[in-house]
Formats: sequence, C-alpha cells, structure tokens
Amino acid sequence: MNRRIAIRNMALLLGGTVLLPSCLNSKGNKVVQLKHITLDDDQQTLIAEIAETIIPKTSTPGAKDLKLPEFVLLMLDDCYNKKDQLQILEGLTAFNNLVKSKFNKDFANLSIKERESFLNDFESSAKQAQKNSKSTDSINAFYWAIKQQTVFAYTTSQYFMTKQIVYELVPGRYNVHVPVKKLKSA
Repeated sequence: MNRRIAIRNMALLLGGTVLLPSCLNSKGNKVVQLKHITLDDDQQTLIAEIAETIIPKTSTPGAKDLKLPEFVLLMLDDCYNKKDQLQILEGLTAFNNLVKSKFNKDFANLSIKERESFLNDFESSAKQAQKNSKSTDSINAFYWAIKQQTVFAYTTSQYFMTKQIVYELVPGRYNVHVPVKKLKSA
C-alpha cells in the first residue's frame, strides 16, 4: 500500500472521529454537562432570559452582562440535592411548555413586555397556589429557584457591592459630629 494514501486515510479517519460527536446531536444544540445536571442550549437560553427579565439591563448592567445565569446554573448544580435538581429540570420543561401553549413561541422570542407580564402573572398565581396548598409542584420550584438564585447572584456580585452600595466593614464609621441638645439644669 502507498504510504501517502495510508496517511491520508488515517487523517480522514481521525477527522471523522472528531466531528462525529457533533453530528450525533440531532437538534444541533450544544449540550452543557455540569457535575450533576445536563442542559441543552435552549434550556440554558431560557434560564438566561428569565434572569435577564428579572434583572434587565438599564443604565446598570443586566443579568447577562454580570454573567448571573452562569452563577445560577452553578448554584443549581452544586447546592441542590438530586431530588430538587430533578424537580427543577422537570419544572424547566413544564415552564417552557406553558409559555409555548400560551404564546405559541419560546420565552426567548417574546417581547420584553410579554415576558414581564407573563412572569408577573405567573408569580402572582404561584403565590396564590402556595397559600392554598403546602405542596409545591415542579414548575413553581423551578421558577422560585431561578428567581432566588438570580437575586442572590446580583446582590452578591462585585458590581453591586462596589458600585450600588458602599460596603463598609463592621462596625462602620465613628461619627463624632453629632448634634447634642442643650440640657436644662434641674
């Protein structure tokens, strides 16, 4: 056999094995494998868009600018037990299906007003459901976990701690210029 042909065939074989995993993914979506949970690109986008709706970009950076969705995913992966992770992933799918049934499109494709309106309506109905029943279903567990971790990520972010509030180490300042009322003699 000719050596050049053998080297060419070997290069084609190695190139094919490198490309094979990306060809096996039927949707063409990137799959993110964390330690305990696996999310595809659409699920990751949904979490990022919910976080961006909760903390939008205005004159201050939004959730995506501060990389809060990555923090949320890390917290879901590291700090929740397996049962809660499964419930949150089920809730993610149920949330996505709820949005599709109401609007006939994904949450990421909704306008900002539609997103805000949907989340406000969902949150008020979820609060009402929690008052009536002590059990939490997966869609509520998903939403509250995402909201809680997004707000936690924002309030502990470097931007918030340095630009929004001025952090002073306890016990704080010593203010000596405090006005004192003149005491009346007895």
